[in-house]
Amino acid sequence: MPDDVFGSPKPQLERPNRKRRLADHEQRPTGLLSFAMKRHERHGMQLTVHDFWAADEETASEMMAFLADHHTRSPVIQFRRSALPPCPTLLHRLHRYRLTAEAWHPWMLRILDIREAVRLRGWPTDIDIALPLDIEREDGAAEDHFLLEVKGGTGRITPTHIPGQVRLTWRQLAVWYAGGYQTAAAARLAGVTTRSHEALSRLIRTTDHEPWLPDHF
Repeated sequence: MPDDVFGSPKPQLERPNRKRRLADHEQRPTGLLSFAMKRHERHGMQLTVHDFWAADEETASEMMAFLADHHTRSPVIQFRRSALPPCPTLLHRLHRYRLTAEAWHPWMLRILDIREAVRLRGWPTDIDIALPLDIEREDGAAEDHFLLEVKGGTGRITPTHIPGQVRLTWRQLAVWYAGGYQTAAAARLAGVTTRSHEALSRLIRTTDHEPWLPDHF
């Protein structure tokens, strides 16, 4: 691991956001770490991890060791919600650390490619639904019909001529996608309209499995 790639663990405290990347000898990326530090109210520092992506277990261990080097200043390492990718090996190793998570709300998330977003999101393995949706166009003048299908942990969405059971704006679609609606009642209060409570409840159940939403792509 070249020294000029990962850098020193000593942060510049006047900079709220820090990024570190790992690369192999051919300079191909193997890891990305971004975090912020600020002074604690009493003493020491608060360290919050925004992105933690590693291509393999060895890289993840190096990144964890890098964060652990801050223990004299930050006894607690905070991970923002959805900062950690779905890596069981990494999660099994977190018992060595005192881990907390911060809530995060997807108010700036925008979905540009709905088909690929649904394909790559990750879905519960016990869900089997085919639910037509109406998604409002950007100009708000009309809406498009889509069929959302989730089965065996795989999801897809395709255009259809069937009228939707649930109607979403693109903003509401982003919140649903990120798991922001925890209940059907919360979705209704946010303005989501539906033909039946049962249809909206089925849609909300699909997002029990939260996606990995890194700050940096």
